[in-house]
Amino acid sequence: MAKSMQIPVELRTDRGKGASRRLRRDGLVPGIIYGGETEAVALQIPHQFLTRAIEDESFYTTILELTVGDGRTQRVILRDLQRHPFKAQILHIDFLRISESEELTIKVPLHFIHEDDSPAGKMSGVVISHQLTEVEISCLPKDLPEYLELDLAVIEVGDVVRLSDIPLPPGVEIVDLAQGDDSIVVTAAHVGAEVEEEEVEEAEEEVEGVPGEEPAEEPRAEDDAED
Repeated sequence: MAKSMQIPVELRTDRGKGASRRLRRDGLVPGIIYGGETEAVALQIPHQFLTRAIEDESFYTTILELTVGDGRTQRVILRDLQRHPFKAQILHIDFLRISESEELTIKVPLHFIHEDDSPAGKMSGVVISHQLTEVEISCLPKDLPEYLELDLAVIEVGDVVRLSDIPLPPGVEIVDLAQGDDSIVVTAAHVGAEVEEEEVEEAEEEVEGVPGEEPAEEPRAEDDAED
């Protein structure tokens, strides 16, 4: 069962750029919930709460529970987070409603374990490079993992780890892999070795020619908070 997190929110009635600026001055972040057959709902969240929440990696891949309006809880995932270009400030947040019976598509981080204990990790002058640090997956909400774990305990110099080497929990599918793109995730090579770059380039050329449709983008709610 996927982990869930409760988020304190309040409904807001004022819309537009001016209203959003006033909210931010009062320590609140304007946001919106959309998706499904229900109309979009404008809301506000304490900025102080969000600044703490986003420090937790799982916030980005956890099912969030929002209680709004009539008191019913809506289950959502984070869809977009807009930050100020140079201030430590969150400008706007978007949530997407989920259905327990419909698959969702979301990016989850990769956790690499036992890298230092591997043959490549113990060898002097060898670099283990992470070509990817997150992957896009598709699954039902109940099967949503916070992250995917990749054990590098046996990686040796010259090895290449691909998407197909990542162990997946039941019900979880890697989107790129399903479309025929078995991208490189990790390489291990001596520092300055040309073979590392050549292998990566050759592998990318091999998968570029594989046909596959681009994943459909989620509908984007109108953002009334952009300055």
